[in-house]
Amino acid sequence: MTSEDAHRSGFACFVGRPNAGKSTLTNRLVGTKVAITSSKPQTTRHAIRGIVHRPDAQLIIVDTPGLHRPRTLLGRRLNDLVYETWSEVDVVGFCVPADEKVGPGDRFIAEQLKKVARRTPVVGIVTKTDLVPKQQVAEQLLALQEVMDFAELIPVSAKDSFQVDELSDVLVSQLPEGPQLYPDGELTDEPESTLIAELIREAALEGVRDELPHSLAVTVEEMTTREGRDDLIDVHALIYVERSSQKAIVIGRGGERLRTVGSQARRQIQALLGSKIYLDLHVKIAKDWQRDPRQLRKLGF
Repeated sequence: MTSEDAHRSGFACFVGRPNAGKSTLTNRLVGTKVAITSSKPQTTRHAIRGIVHRPDAQLIIVDTPGLHRPRTLLGRRLNDLVYETWSEVDVVGFCVPADEKVGPGDRFIAEQLKKVARRTPVVGIVTKTDLVPKQQVAEQLLALQEVMDFAELIPVSAKDSFQVDELSDVLVSQLPEGPQLYPDGELTDEPESTLIAELIREAALEGVRDELPHSLAVTVEEMTTREGRDDLIDVHALIYVERSSQKAIVIGRGGERLRTVGSQARRQIQALLGSKIYLDLHVKIAKDWQRDPRQLRKLGF
């Protein structure tokens, strides 16, 4: 096997402002849903690993929270998670959406990435190219080029798969030679309970008011096969909010909103587990949990 033919394996991560399309791009590259997506900023709260299997390589993509100016202890911990991930990967993809001008937030991230770029290649990625004309994509590429020196620069659209395979090639080219790190067919190393909690949170985020997304957290308390029913899994989960007014929003009039959340989440969880599920959802108040170290630990942060 020549060096060009050698199998490569390693880790990449996508970084960028909140809502830059990082999770959608991760899911498209992996070929299935491993990271939840939402129009709400700061949807991603864990470093979710998605595994891309290729004959010539195994690319593990770490989807990180959006880097932002933190206002809570949770926000600071999410930023720490981003910086920690940067120090451990083989290549970083810096995502900037095509439909928003390069702004102070992007420049702040670029300044942080310049420290990383001394030892880790950084690829510039213009995302969401399906939303704008080609001319605007070209202008965004030029604008991004001014921000820092990139190992490569590439425009993509996760929505219509434009240049997604090419991006995979670019990231793989930066990986070291090495064997498979995960077995064939494995698409993420996240525990099922974490993925289920994230799917419930994704359903709960849809259609809620702007102040609510950061206050929502979900834990799976119990997951068991129903006695005498091999085809049915009982999932008991809690949705946490910070105030009673938020609890009322999540539950909705006569429990209607919570039932909608449950049915949306149930469909996604059944697809994930390949089994029928009974989903038991309750809403609890954990006052100011985003600022409370003890409660953050309890909720897994």
